[in-house]
Amino acid sequence: MIISKKMNDAINEEIGLELFASNQYISIASYFDDMALKLLANLFYKQSDEERAHAMKFVKYLNDAGGPVEIPAIKKPKSDFKGPEEAINLALDWELDVTAHINNLMSLAIEEKDYASQDLLRWFVTEQVEEVSTMENLMKVVKMTGDKNVIMVEAYLVHQSS
Repeated sequence: MIISKKMNDAINEEIGLELFASNQYISIASYFDDMALKLLANLFYKQSDEERAHAMKFVKYLNDAGGPVEIPAIKKPKSDFKGPEEAINLALDWELDVTAHINNLMSLAIEEKDYASQDLLRWFVTEQVEEVSTMENLMKVVKMTGDKNVIMVEAYLVHQSS
């Protein structure tokens, strides 16, 4: 095993957080799907897939590093939202939390002089810049349009993809 128990445990915790995020994004996507906001729904279904892929990246790393994979219990995602702004704000807050978790993992890897984990985590540090930026921009648009005009966010997303 080329990974410390402390780092292994922290990565297992992160796997659980990534899987929770995947489930939370399915819940948010379903909320938008129910409102017939297909582009917003698709954005969050895609986010869900990305979060699961992130969890699997950590799983593969632990397997390669010889550490045991012990997936923690995954808590139930929130499924009732007062409006689109609340749903997207939840996603933004989550991405900020994940960024803090990734930064803490990187700090631990640096402290332990765990260069292999640092290499893995550099990808996640960069990925979180993109994830936070995406949610911040979406939040700005939703705040400008307001919950009652959320259909305008769909128009925004059409222009984002072209």
